[in-house]
Amino acid sequence: MENTTTNHFLQLFLRMALSVTMLSAVADRFGFWGDNSAWGNWQNFENYTKQLTSFLPESLSIFGAYFATTLEIIFSIFLIIGFKTKFTAFATGILLLIFGLSMSISLGIKAPLDYSVWVGCASAFLLASQNQYYFSIDNKINH
Repeated sequence: MENTTTNHFLQLFLRMALSVTMLSAVADRFGFWGDNSAWGNWQNFENYTKQLTSFLPESLSIFGAYFATTLEIIFSIFLIIGFKTKFTAFATGILLLIFGLSMSISLGIKAPLDYSVWVGCASAFLLASQNQYYFSIDNKINH
């Protein structure tokens, strides 16, 4: 019984860790981390996105910055509350996979390794593989 309860809390921790990590990156884009930031403002993030998606037209790169940020916010909220968790975790994994591949192509394999993009991606896919989501809206709806 204790092992099952422990697993429920570990699953919750995984959901929260993925969510908070993505929300932290979003906060950085809007300058909320101050001097301790990677981008510090939206313009710097757009420039970074253009660098990662240099193989796309500039208009698509800028759209990608807005689209990815919107998805990160939505996915984070859904993971926190545990709504459509399986789909959201899978979609988060896909988003991080695309991000990791773009980083690898544009900056080399070291960049996504340094930022633990592959760990986040794998974590999202692991979460998507779960059969039931404890401490979630999904669990309340399904019971």
